[in-house]
Amino acid sequence: MAAIINPQTVTAEIKELFEKHGSEDYDGEPVTQTSHMLQCAMQAMSEGSDIELILGALLHDVGHLLRHKQHTETMGNYGVVNHEGVGAAWLAGKGFSGRICAMVEMHVPAKRYLVTTNPAYRHKLSEASLQTMMQWQGGLMSPQEVQTFQQHPFFEDIIKVRRWDEEAKKQDAVLLPLQHFTGLILDYLKNKY
Repeated sequence: MAAIINPQTVTAEIKELFEKHGSEDYDGEPVTQTSHMLQCAMQAMSEGSDIELILGALLHDVGHLLRHKQHTETMGNYGVVNHEGVGAAWLAGKGFSGRICAMVEMHVPAKRYLVTTNPAYRHKLSEASLQTMMQWQGGLMSPQEVQTFQQHPFFEDIIKVRRWDEEAKKQDAVLLPLQHFTGLILDYLKNKY
């Protein structure tokens, strides 16, 4: 039997994660975890994305914030190993759609895909992002992995989130308040449940 989802409780949990742990450095980057994720969501908004794509962008790195709630292996000073899987599983348990969870779970394979299929993309990666990819996240994709990844039902959404992810590292970004996004989460969950 599936757990009953309480939109207010889930929203409060996510807000608490951001408030308690979002001010930490975004692993090897010049911004905080919160700034990075808000910037990513705001890029989705600026392109007229729907609510699920905005929330996928916002929550793509929630696995890093969960390291304090769960025992997780770290990538040196670069965050949580399999943060994408940790985050996606946690969000699925909180009632988020398969589409949102796929954007979270697949944003690391998307980095591998883009570097493999477009060598120029490698130059867009920060040193931290490149190092984590090569050391902890599987490196370049094989031709079979590329072909399989291209068949993912949410391929286009995942690639968008990945591209926004690389751009969401500006130190001087003007951000909407976290409350704006927790309001979106609450509305989304209320409409779903």
